[in-house]
Amino acid sequence: MNPDSPLSYRDAGVDIEAGDRLVENIKPYAKRTMRPEVLSGIGGFGGLVEISKKYREPVLVSGTDGVGTKLKLAFELNIHDTVGIDLVGMSVNDILVQGAEPLFFLDYFACGKLEVEAATEVIKGIAAGCEQAGCALIGGETAEMPGMYPVGEYDLAGFAVGVVEKSEIITGRDIKAGDVVLGMASNGAHSNGYSLVRKIIARSKPNLNAPFDGDRTLSQAIMAPTRIYVKPLLALMQNLTVKGMAHITGGGITENVPRVLPDDVVAEIDSASWKMPRLFRWLQEEGNVATQEMYRTFNCGIGMVVIVAANDAEKAIGLLEAAGESVMRIGAIRARSGKEHQTQVK
Repeated sequence: MNPDSPLSYRDAGVDIEAGDRLVENIKPYAKRTMRPEVLSGIGGFGGLVEISKKYREPVLVSGTDGVGTKLKLAFELNIHDTVGIDLVGMSVNDILVQGAEPLFFLDYFACGKLEVEAATEVIKGIAAGCEQAGCALIGGETAEMPGMYPVGEYDLAGFAVGVVEKSEIITGRDIKAGDVVLGMASNGAHSNGYSLVRKIIARSKPNLNAPFDGDRTLSQAIMAPTRIYVKPLLALMQNLTVKGMAHITGGGITENVPRVLPDDVVAEIDSASWKMPRLFRWLQEEGNVATQEMYRTFNCGIGMVVIVAANDAEKAIGLLEAAGESVMRIGAIRARSGKEHQTQVK
């Protein structure tokens, strides 16, 4: 190229027209997620959302997360339609445990070269996750940065904002000995522990397209998207007192449940109260992973923990099952002895 010839942004590796096509592609999916509080959506410099008048003392609750190294498997397997659901699930489930109703979501999609088809699949998944959570996809950022990412790869981040009545914030402070610990089933590994998942795959070299679990292949079981618990749990909170909730993310069951417990109690979890799904049994066997390491790395089949008073347990189970969830009574709260770990999985 002539060193004096005129240069364009496209010559530098950024395709503005591709970005415009992506925005047009995703508008109908974002439109389906709109809520009455949204005053402006996709396309502006910022999204405008008002707070519903039903709240007397509204408190905003925010959360942010990514998908982690599960993305590496998405690239290798060319599966892009589920990681967007993961992205939404990781943030909305986090703000939900404080009693918040998710209002809106924004995404950040970064790549070296924008591949419109794959990006559209990702953002369709984000919109699908927002529909499951009942929150609006009001905007985001698509960043094309030549030289920053390998060809065919991208990164994702998500940001959720919800609202809760100040008097109804769930803190876990009222949890006491005798309360019941319920476990809501996960879809799989959700978005946690994938550095270990990938190491196990690299070592065992399985056929990822082989039938594995019912009508799912191993790759489908591994890439199953994060379960979004928003709607059934918001409904549950309208019917009884939920004392505490723990989204089982990085750190597994062992490290997440203590985040909602007062210092003087322990959650004693009975591992025999649910059957560990086949995916986790396969990971444990192929990776020769110690049982306690499984519980502090993966959700092991329990994606959300809900703590209620003993006399509310059966009603809570019935309501959640009626909403289509699989729920187990997995343990109880007891007094803590000294400085013992606050989650004991036995």
